[in-house]
Amino acid sequence: MEKELEVIDYISNWLKQYALNAGVNGFIIGISGGVDSAVTSALCARTGLKVFVLNMPIRQTKAEFGRAAEHIDWLQTNFPNVEAHTIDLTDTFHQLEKTVPADTVANHLAMANTRARLRMTTLYAVGQTHGLLVAGTGNKIEDFGVGFFTKYGDGGVDISPIADLTKTEVFELAGALNIVESILTAKPTDGLWEDGRSDEDQMGATYPELEWAMDFSGNEETLTQRQKEVLEIYRRLNRLNKHKMEPIPVCILPKNIK
Repeated sequence: MEKELEVIDYISNWLKQYALNAGVNGFIIGISGGVDSAVTSALCARTGLKVFVLNMPIRQTKAEFGRAAEHIDWLQTNFPNVEAHTIDLTDTFHQLEKTVPADTVANHLAMANTRARLRMTTLYAVGQTHGLLVAGTGNKIEDFGVGFFTKYGDGGVDISPIADLTKTEVFELAGALNIVESILTAKPTDGLWEDGRSDEDQMGATYPELEWAMDFSGNEETLTQRQKEVLEIYRRLNRLNKHKMEPIPVCILPKNIK
């Protein structure tokens, strides 16, 4: 517990110093009902600066919406600097569905990512109005391992306070922060699917398994069949999502034609 408390203090102090240096009023975070946004918002709240938290349902499952609301209540009970708003984007998303081509609406992954991008747009609109930085909720395995985030959606942020922590470490911090039990015991999910599918359902491996694969550098001949499967899952996702995790390619012109 002592180690987790030291990490909590370090990140909160880092956040506060960054905001003060940037000349902003504080932070804004989208609350999903998951552990990453819960920990991120709690760390931001501990700075004492202004913190806006938004619950932005788009046909959300009752469980996801309920966990987000419960966490927001916990935040406001413990931190007087937290202001909360529920912005239901379901009608906005429905209007977009009626506007874009039918084959786009039929592409479930494209529309799932559109949900994340709609939330990002909302965070920046409200955040800019109040002079707030958008705080990212991505952890290390998502942001730098398998690229499990939406480009210009939940990946569109100003600052990433927990991106050097594995999912396992995020859960450890959540326990030290006394995050509500419903979030601590819920299966991680990105909240982009109406059927409530978990991250594991989508990736085919648990976070501890993927964390192991991210650090693996030993002899593959000694691995179990499951370990080989997980390593392949990790490498495939890492390869497919490189475009999210690396800088945007820039065509550099040779001097003789520029």
